[in-house]
Amino acid sequence: MTELWQFIQTTGFAQIEWTFIVMIFVGLFFMFLGITKNFEPLLLIPIGFGMVLSNMPGTSGIEESGSVLNILYAGVRYGVYPPLIFLGIGAMTDFSTLIANPKLIVLGAAAQFGIFATFIGSLLLGFTVAEAGSIGIIGGADGPTSIFLSSRLSPHLVGPIAIAAYSYMALVPIIQPPVIKLLTSKKERTIRMKAPRLISRREKILFPFVGFIVTVLIAPQASILLGMLFLGNILKESGVTDRLANTARNALVDIVTILLGVTVGAASRADLFLRVESIQIFFLGAFAFAMATATGVIFAKIVNVFIKEKVNPMIGASGVSAVPNSARVVHALGQKEDKNNYLIMHAMAPNVAGVIGSAVAAGVLLGILGG
Repeated sequence: MTELWQFIQTTGFAQIEWTFIVMIFVGLFFMFLGITKNFEPLLLIPIGFGMVLSNMPGTSGIEESGSVLNILYAGVRYGVYPPLIFLGIGAMTDFSTLIANPKLIVLGAAAQFGIFATFIGSLLLGFTVAEAGSIGIIGGADGPTSIFLSSRLSPHLVGPIAIAAYSYMALVPIIQPPVIKLLTSKKERTIRMKAPRLISRREKILFPFVGFIVTVLIAPQASILLGMLFLGNILKESGVTDRLANTARNALVDIVTILLGVTVGAASRADLFLRVESIQIFFLGAFAFAMATATGVIFAKIVNVFIKEKVNPMIGASGVSAVPNSARVVHALGQKEDKNNYLIMHAMAPNVAGVIGSAVAAGVLLGILGG
């Protein structure tokens, strides 16, 4: 009986607590959203499983030195995974629409206002300046960038910040439409835009070189993110490194996504996650995303005052860097108003500009706050 009792004490049944149960159900809910609702399944399923894994009573978490999760989490702790994700994104991205209509870059930049609005809101709630910078980047709707910045400024908040960022990326089809409709009229939503001009191969090759030099001069602290993004695009557009481009956008990004998702989910252990600041971060994340969407739309309306060929203001909402979900949402809304209005190619311009913009914003915050 003594041996039996000792065995029972080593099982999870003897160590279970209500907080673990809560987090296990949260993880299962994330997986449910990914499987049944198809909300960013490539992200939410690994994250949800990581949450369940780390919250099983008696298991080794990321904080236990030498454990497998602790070793894998080094990719988050030292900022290895986000640049690799950016390499894959660059190899997937076609910047043609942005090159064809460069004025739409400003819409991607405008959407980053949500970052700085949330930064101020975080300070008002009592977070430190470094923590506020990490939370604010959620407004860019860019999970890898959020992890990259928070791992440097506020490592203790990586879990809730990453979960909030990826959650709102997955909920783009739910969060953005009400904000867009609130700020636009039916007439504005039916504006048709001219098809973008054809882009030459030379322009496609030159763009990542020019883009890298300009953005890194603005935000040198984000050079690794921007460098990997534009390197991936060079591999894609050069036409002589197809094997490398295919590896970057398929096998590599898939492997890193699995590791990133599981380890980020594992960082959401009950004793580290169920805190007041985590709830505040989730509310701030929702505010950040709504603000980013709103400022993108509002700025597009302002731009229309000064230009002859009007842009559909809905595409300003795609300035957040949730690629390509945000552009798809804008296109779907346009189709509801006018079945023959095709906005996807126009919305992709501020959408990819938002990816660059969020990385630049992270570099600026890191440069100011990291010192």
